Amino acid sequence: MDDSKPPPLSEEEQSQVVDNDHSRGLFKGLRTVSLLTLLSRILGMVRDIGMATLFGNGPIMDSFSVAFKLPNLARRLLGEGALSTAFLPTYIRELEQNGRESSWKLVTAVLFWLMVFCILMVAVGELLLILMSGIATPNSESQLLCWLAGLLLPYLILICLAAQINATLHALNHFSIPALLPTILNLFWMAGIWLIAPFFSDADTKITVICVSILTGGLFQLLLPALKLFQLGYRPRMQWQSGYAQVRTIAVTMAPIVVGLSITQLNTLIDSLLAWGMAKPEGILETSPDAGLPFWQIFESGTASALYFGQRMYQFPLGVFGVALGTVLYPRLSRHAERKNDDLLRQDLTLGLQLVLGVGLPASMGLFLMAEPLSLLLFQYGDFDVFDALQTAEMIRYYGLGVFAIMAVLILNRGFYAIGDTRTPVRIGVLIVIFNLLLNLIFIWWLKGKGLALATSLAAIIQSGLSLWLIREKVGSLDFSKLMRTCLRAGLATMMMAVVIFAELQVISPGTQFFYRLLRVLIPVISAVVVYLLLARMLGLHEIMTLLGAGKNSVEDHQES
Repeated sequence: MDDSKPPPLSEEEQSQVVDNDHSRGLFKGLRTVSLLTLLSRILGMVRDIGMATLFGNGPIMDSFSVAFKLPNLARRLLGEGALSTAFLPTYIRELEQNGRESSWKLVTAVLFWLMVFCILMVAVGELLLILMSGIATPNSESQLLCWLAGLLLPYLILICLAAQINATLHALNHFSIPALLPTILNLFWMAGIWLIAPFFSDADTKITVICVSILTGGLFQLLLPALKLFQLGYRPRMQWQSGYAQVRTIAVTMAPIVVGLSITQLNTLIDSLLAWGMAKPEGILETSPDAGLPFWQIFESGTASALYFGQRMYQFPLGVFGVALGTVLYPRLSRHAERKNDDLLRQDLTLGLQLVLGVGLPASMGLFLMAEPLSLLLFQYGDFDVFDALQTAEMIRYYGLGVFAIMAVLILNRGFYAIGDTRTPVRIGVLIVIFNLLLNLIFIWWLKGKGLALATSLAAIIQSGLSLWLIREKVGSLDFSKLMRTCLRAGLATMMMAVVIFAELQVISPGTQFFYRLLRVLIPVISAVVVYLLLARMLGLHEIMTLLGAGKNSVEDHQES
């Protein structure tokens, strides 16, 4: 029998053992949410292919992309954004101090007043749209925009209520049902695209059918989490006086959070509005004479649609990982803050940023390099021609540059909100919106549409840097040695991955047939993933290997060998 003792663990290995034990629950929840979100994003890409095939880049898709942003922005702010962010720490405090029954009263009060507010907001919005439609030129793009926005506004009520119920489920450590809801919407949306819309020949009727499909999907998105909440024992518990007081407190807390969380959404909305409002009339290309056009009509028709599809693509890794990580991490940070566990709060915040670097850096580089092959493969069908695909590729490329920074902002903002600091993200956010607008006005004259995407990415990088610098004053110094090690290792692995992608794109010649377009995406992507993961293991990116469930016991095995 060999009684020799294994060599002692180094300080870094001992730290890794502690981190793995503490973070096991985080990684398990993150894997669940990420996998379900991945399913949703894949279906979302298929859905976007269907939309591109039906409508191409043009006035109908331009109008739809702007109309859908209105309820979608409200969902992100009122639903899964500011309201949920303000609600979750309050709910955890109520649950831990006064028990489950008292916490149900808070849930009921928030849902009731949210419903009232959303109904009033939709009613006002519908009246304004009716007035705007009445003064718009008949059968114009403006009138179509008013019609589609009016159809989609009620979705705001359904999805905001669903998102609020999801926040309650998150606080109770139930993540699977909320993560499944986008898949439900995509299934109904796809049914509208492929099962119903083909029966109609008129494009305006087709887009109307799809809007109705979205509303139907929104109804089911509300019913499923509501049934889960009732299964967990929820019953409406309305106490008007105490409930209203708590809602008012949440509303006051929520106001600055709206600004802090809405920066990226506001920047992309500004991008879309500029692209829509400064576009040339349909049919006038870059090479056409501009005689008679106002000086500010500088974007080709379809730029707003290209921005929409570009945003959808950069939101793929952002949703699969960044939003999923924020969803799972935020309740943990809030509990640490409520229990005054400052060391655990800093540890989880540092871990979150390490994961952002480990996943966000290769995601940004991958989107930048693979933008054109991805766009040609996913969107070049039907009315979506080569020009539209190349136009969209530019948006994917320059939005992709900022993916890692947007992920970091998601995590850092939740660190601020967990400790009750809602002002710092607002101060940073106001500066970033101004900075983004100035960059837009500088870049668009020589970069055109892609200048809008580049400005948003640069603004996100500046925002993440400021947030990282200022959060030290609130939670204490993070473990920057860990962050720097992760950054260097992930950066080196990302550069090697980029070399592989670039070399393979040079070897694999582009083709017009689907098979060749598919190969030009699959081979570099699969090679890049394999190369990056091998380098991650070799370089000691423990967070990435633990996230994948590969090597999470490697240090423990060393201890027991």
